Amino acid sequence: MADPKGFMTTPRQEWPRRPVEQRVRDWDEVYVPGALLPIISKQADRCMDCGIPFCHQACPLGNLIPEWNDLVSREDWRAASDRLHATNNFPEFTGRLCPAPCESGCVLAINQPAVTIKNVECAIADRAWEEGFTPPRPPERLSGKTVAVIGSGPTGLAAAQQLTRAGHTVAVYEKDDRIGGLMRYGIPEFKMEKRHLERRIEQMRAEGTKFRTSTVVGRDVPADELRTRYDAVVIATGATAWRELAVPGRALNGIHQAMEYLPLANRVCEGDLEVSPLSAAGKHVVIVGGGDTGADCLGTAVREGAASVTQLDIYAQPGAERDEDSEPWPTYPKIYRLSAAHEEARELRTAPAADADARLFAASTLRFTGDERGNVRSLHLVEVDEQRLAVPGTGRTLPADLVLLALGFSGPDQEDGMIEQLGLALQPRGTIARDDGFATNTPGVFAAGDAARGQSLIVWAIAEGRAVAAAVDRYLTGRSRLPAPIVPTDRPMVV
Repeated sequence: MADPKGFMTTPRQEWPRRPVEQRVRDWDEVYVPGALLPIISKQADRCMDCGIPFCHQACPLGNLIPEWNDLVSREDWRAASDRLHATNNFPEFTGRLCPAPCESGCVLAINQPAVTIKNVECAIADRAWEEGFTPPRPPERLSGKTVAVIGSGPTGLAAAQQLTRAGHTVAVYEKDDRIGGLMRYGIPEFKMEKRHLERRIEQMRAEGTKFRTSTVVGRDVPADELRTRYDAVVIATGATAWRELAVPGRALNGIHQAMEYLPLANRVCEGDLEVSPLSAAGKHVVIVGGGDTGADCLGTAVREGAASVTQLDIYAQPGAERDEDSEPWPTYPKIYRLSAAHEEARELRTAPAADADARLFAASTLRFTGDERGNVRSLHLVEVDEQRLAVPGTGRTLPADLVLLALGFSGPDQEDGMIEQLGLALQPRGTIARDDGFATNTPGVFAAGDAARGQSLIVWAIAEGRAVAAAVDRYLTGRSRLPAPIVPTDRPMVV
């Protein structure tokens, strides 16, 4: 450790965000450009180089966090990049999008603010690109084996890059017109500018990975044909089957799923559209669902110029501090967190009736009502207790011209016919069944990421991609030197 007293003398300092009034007028990332590097070496000094670094266990990638913290504190950026990329294919993605369970597992977090691990990671990744520390790594020789990866989200891209570097010929099939999956059309530009994604895609192309866009496997290309053409198939389509809200009035116009709304806003940023057909401009917006997808909708609606935006969360408002009895360190606690979108909503007062920022906690939707033309005009809700039972006398009505459902996802979409064509077995919850080696019941077909694990975090997605690549490499060659950070039965550290 570069500074044995750093954790005692240096307070936590995070990457500052741009002023709210400034950033809501554009779609650029919310952070102050260039403001991270001047502070990050001292922040890395706060790492205690623990004898047992629980941050390793909290991160499914097994990132070597104390090692690259020490290297950053010494400003050895090349070595820090090498150690970071040894376990993570896309640290510039996780450094921006991951909720950082590693920080919850930081030993310093027992009684102090944790090390800013996520910011250090992002700084290393960005510096590595600036200094040219991440050139393409094409294989020295080809194996003669071919692999099809279906889906180009973080799982599919990680699996494809690992398998390409191992010498296999890999083709990635993506149903959309651009590569990236939810990182492309689900994550708003203000959370991660797509130039970071484009940079990695070009690196992968230079390494030899092939990409096939606008191709729905099961419809445009029969899945069994793909299985015959390639030596192995990896399914990494994600969990895109969204959950519904079965309440009266759901069929009214103006009620949409979050993943119908967010891609259109992203297409505006891509230049495909001048204005989103579902733009929130001038509308009273209600978002049903208190998770990250709901927060993405919130930030998007604010930038589109909504008249008001309110987000409903069925859970009670959590406390500001970890409850050591119910959620002891080093688990990831349910605490009150203020995302950039919630900070914007709070300062702009987008929802005057909300409990905090734009959120109404312990709120459950009862029904929607509309006008004579079938357009939604209001949402009726009620407060609920810890058992999600309605509290008498707490009903209220919110104006609603646009309702966005952000209730999560249950498993892979089956409408394209791929799962049926391959004869894949499913788990009771709708995800793809697999064994301890990521293999499905169909020989040569493997499943990874949210399609098999269920909805999860980007670090778990990348870990799944790296692990399934090792399993496929072993299947094709009889052995593998690729790292496998997790097994299908691994789960996050929770109580």
